[in-house]
Amino acid sequence: MSTTVIVMGVSGSGKTTLAQDLSKARGWTYAEGDDFHSQANVEKMRSGHPLTDEDRWPWLRSIAAWIGEREEAGESAVVTCSALKRAYRDLLAQDNPSVVFCELKVPDEVLQERLAHREGHYMPASLLRSQLDTLEDLHPDERGFRVRVQGGPAQVLDEVLRHL
Repeated sequence: MSTTVIVMGVSGSGKTTLAQDLSKARGWTYAEGDDFHSQANVEKMRSGHPLTDEDRWPWLRSIAAWIGEREEAGESAVVTCSALKRAYRDLLAQDNPSVVFCELKVPDEVLQERLAHREGHYMPASLLRSQLDTLEDLHPDERGFRVRVQGGPAQVLDEVLRHL
């Protein structure tokens, strides 16, 4: 059976770095969840406005469909997605039995520092607070695990591989 790891967390938590490293380590297909956003969503975030649930549903359905295609092909995959709410995660996992969530936990001050120095991304640091306020941690009954981001990318990858 295939496995799909959804690397989740707020902006600046290291989702992309971990997902790319995990993809390389396991030889799995990789997708950047941000690439599934509509241009309207990107422009809304770029202008400093947080997305609403209505903005997010089509984006989440696109990611879920991509996961379903990987499952149908028997491919294991890793994809990034903030997956901030339980309802979002439920949609992503609903028809996709391969899904396992990997929640990245990073201290707020580290997130602020990372976002202050990040270049070339449409998500401004000013939206971090809205993401933190929206975030619902993984529940015990959800398929997944939480990783405290400590040390460098290699240590985080090792921790994730231990969970898998």
